[in-house]
Amino acid sequence: MGSIEQSLAFRPKTTKPTFPSEANTQDYAASLDANDHMRSFREKFTIPSKANIKATKLAKPGLVKEPGIYFCGNSLGLQPKAVPEYIQAQLDTWSSIGVHGHFRNLEDSPLSQWQLLAEHASKQQAPIVGAQPSEIATMGTLTMNLHLLMASFYVPTATKNKIVLDWKAFPSDHYAVESQIRGHGYNPDKCMIMVGPDEGEYEISTEKILATIDEHASTTALVLLPGIQYYTGQFFDIKTITTYAQSKGLLVGWDLAHAAGNVPLELHDWNVDFAAWCTYKYMNAGPGAIAGLYVHERHGTVDYSNDVNKPVFRHRLSGWYGGDQVGRFNMDNKFRPSPGASGYQVSNPSALDLASLCGALSVFNQTSMADLRKKSVLLTAYLEHLLCEGTDEATRAFKVITPSTVDDRGTQLSVLLKPGRLDTLSDMLEEAGIVADKRKPDVIRVAPMPLYNTYVDVWNFVQIFKAALKKCE
Repeated sequence: MGSIEQSLAFRPKTTKPTFPSEANTQDYAASLDANDHMRSFREKFTIPSKANIKATKLAKPGLVKEPGIYFCGNSLGLQPKAVPEYIQAQLDTWSSIGVHGHFRNLEDSPLSQWQLLAEHASKQQAPIVGAQPSEIATMGTLTMNLHLLMASFYVPTATKNKIVLDWKAFPSDHYAVESQIRGHGYNPDKCMIMVGPDEGEYEISTEKILATIDEHASTTALVLLPGIQYYTGQFFDIKTITTYAQSKGLLVGWDLAHAAGNVPLELHDWNVDFAAWCTYKYMNAGPGAIAGLYVHERHGTVDYSNDVNKPVFRHRLSGWYGGDQVGRFNMDNKFRPSPGASGYQVSNPSALDLASLCGALSVFNQTSMADLRKKSVLLTAYLEHLLCEGTDEATRAFKVITPSTVDDRGTQLSVLLKPGRLDTLSDMLEEAGIVADKRKPDVIRVAPMPLYNTYVDVWNFVQIFKAALKKCE
């Protein structure tokens, strides 16, 4: 590939929705809900009541009818009603047939036999991230999977040992990168190349990322960036960055914790080397739920052409469940990896966790990323419109630090408050039964979810938001 200028093939720009003068009324919000093409999905989730959100003792859902407002799905998605059914099916299988659950499909069960359950979950996740089913593995947790993937894809040498990451990487990513570098005997202070925004800005331009890659290409072993930056909500141009880095001979991985299930992805077509994500945010699989990873098909090939007993494959930290199913139970200690991403699996995945994920995906996959995106664009734009309506940017007590361009963000708006306002706002939101995520000292992350949030939810949130800022004047 040529110069940076030639590489800046930015995404086609999506026009931001506009709203009429009456958009700041509750009636208008209700009219958007009435015409919402995804309105039926809200009934597939258990929405916490306002009373239960504030409860300090274990409470059963549904006892109080007035629902709360939950804008924290970028940290933990709400529970789909299908999840308890799937978990109960797994428990019933275990209690009724024990170890046979690994190999026996049961009539009237929503679950496959346990040995194939991870592959079933992987197949369901493939369209969400734009991958072939064989390129997905369902296992472990996000940070563990990043470590396992870096064990295969971060192969530093004395001259090429740097990792390019973003300036405000999520702490677990930062720690993982730091420890991988140390584990290879190198100095993180010299090998961690952190690309950040210009002074006083929050958005990192694609041009700056490409320039950083250009500057350090000769000494870099890996580029590892977030698909969506957790703090600002910026959606990076994965295709352009991946293509440019690979043109410089670099491997490219993506942490998609805040992107998978949030924005459309085409990992296979974008030629991404590897990626990892959690499933407890936008996929709603439950706290600490089993995670997913992607490995491009070219890195998952297993070649037996020279010797059927000595397959050639990309190095990885190998484990029992990475072996092909035909020979997995031979117990001969001859590792024959499954082709594709499943060959990167390490251990027997938790059937209980897989049941929860499969239950959540059974709801998620009743729609499509295109339909989800259609609503999330409008829902987030409506939130931004109501926040900023009637105020001048120079005099506002807050600043939206998420990119204003539709294609450069997902569902989340990160709002930077002027100092001293976060606690007042948080207290008033809690009192109103509204859940959003705060990042001290002054940022609140608001994430309206297309599967279960409404436009009236957004309208009600903004009323509390503006009242809190007025109280702080």
